[in-house]
Amino acid sequence: MSDALRGLPAPTDPKLLVGYETADDAAVYRLSDEIAVISTVDFITPPVDDPWWFGQIAAANAISDVYAMGGRPTTALNLAMFPSKQLDMGLLHEILRGGAEKVMEAGASLVGGHTVDDLEPKYGLCVDGLVHPERIITNAGGRPGDVLILTKPIGSGVIFNAVRQGKMELADIVDHVLPTIAGLNGPAMEAAQDFELHAATDITGFGLVGHVLEVALGSEVGVVLDADALPIYPGAAEMYREGVSTGSNYGNRLMSADRLVLRAGRLPFPEELLFDPQTSGGLLIALPGEQAAAALAALKTAGVAEAAIVGEVIEGEALVTLR
Repeated sequence: MSDALRGLPAPTDPKLLVGYETADDAAVYRLSDEIAVISTVDFITPPVDDPWWFGQIAAANAISDVYAMGGRPTTALNLAMFPSKQLDMGLLHEILRGGAEKVMEAGASLVGGHTVDDLEPKYGLCVDGLVHPERIITNAGGRPGDVLILTKPIGSGVIFNAVRQGKMELADIVDHVLPTIAGLNGPAMEAAQDFELHAATDITGFGLVGHVLEVALGSEVGVVLDADALPIYPGAAEMYREGVSTGSNYGNRLMSADRLVLRAGRLPFPEELLFDPQTSGGLLIALPGEQAAAALAALKTAGVAEAAIVGEVIEGEALVTLR
């Protein structure tokens, strides 16, 4: 999208507080001195064959952008593409049921939507939320001395492909992996807002390094990641070792190739995990180093069990370094 937008007239409305210039997760528009509206949209193809889980994951993925900006979701509209002549409409009902339950869990209202007859199912949401104009969190506020916390593991992309290819069974991931992927990032952001947040983004299709690089570029800082500290979904590393990958890994690698510095020696996991496209990934949060331990403890207390301190922000060129 950023490439397609290049060269088009940039918005000039002074009430637009966050646009697309820094590759942030959503747009933010000031309504008053105390209220700004967050607007975002996202939809995906089925990560798994189960329609209810598809709806849950797609909805959590779309709502996440509101949380990444520090906001509270308020309303959502369904976006559904469905081959009505090839598949039973009951499947669409289950997709929408999964999405509706996730919207309700987020405390927002599902208020309609739009459907298109398409060759492949796709589902997501257009989501609005609210935030105080002075409490907006972007990906461009990281400061040297900040510590980075990641709230979910990485590796969902290769796991989904492994299930499609029969290398893993849906039963292998339904109890421990899918609930985390479909989990809302709301509790993580709510707990984190008790601290001095400088930057945040959610980790999605560009993979861990791609989204960390957005923070580095937007904040004009360097980022160092601790390879040994990165949380990884069970089975993800093994699937890469067995030759499973995704269609996005190559592009994600190219996107960051000239700004990624790998440490000497071998990583403790397949390098491809750095570029694995996440669906409904966790939040990456930057906050002062002296607050990191307390913030991590607060996240754990809030039920964000997989949260981990994964790196730091440093002065220097916008590079992502793995140590």
